[in-house]
Amino acid sequence: MTFSKRVGNLNLRRKKTMSKHKEEEKEIKSEQETVQAENEIKEEAPVEEVSQEEILQNKVQELEKANAELKDQMLRRQAELENYRKRLIRDKEEAVQFANESLIRDILGFLDNMDRALAAAKNGGDLNALVEGFSMTQNQLLSTLDKNWGLKEIESVGKEFDPSLHEACMMTVDESLEKETVLEEFQKGYTLHDRVIRPSKVKIGKPE
Repeated sequence: MTFSKRVGNLNLRRKKTMSKHKEEEKEIKSEQETVQAENEIKEEAPVEEVSQEEILQNKVQELEKANAELKDQMLRRQAELENYRKRLIRDKEEAVQFANESLIRDILGFLDNMDRALAAAKNGGDLNALVEGFSMTQNQLLSTLDKNWGLKEIESVGKEFDPSLHEACMMTVDESLEKETVLEEFQKGYTLHDRVIRPSKVKIGKPE
């Protein structure tokens, strides 16, 4: 082998060796960069965790504030409902307490007439005039109760006996009768808006 050829082979080996070293250096540099990047990520990670924690804390504070507002609104509404309930109870009690106010006002005038009639009787007034005054007062009262309140007397004497309207207290046989008939009334009965509130107590005649 010639000298020049040996030199050429030596140079070729040197080039291969240098190329190999460069590749190794690149690999080492790449590994160093990778390690450095990983270290940077590790160093930055706690910062991200703290930032996330702050976000969560802010969310919790917002939710707590919203919850407090909702609780306050609920308490206010409960208080309003309780006040409304008490007002309804009070209004109902007053309505029941003064339900008959108009009726009482209608009766007051007749009580005044009765007072005047009694005063006249005590002063030696005419008995016939007194009886007539009481009769007029009674008729006015019944008329007012009928017109304003729907109170009516139950007609009894001479009417056919009706157990829904009449309460038989006495009974007698009468051959002249074709059906059970009210002969006498012991106590007047009344209806309120066509509902019997007190039946008439009567004596009835029954055919044989």
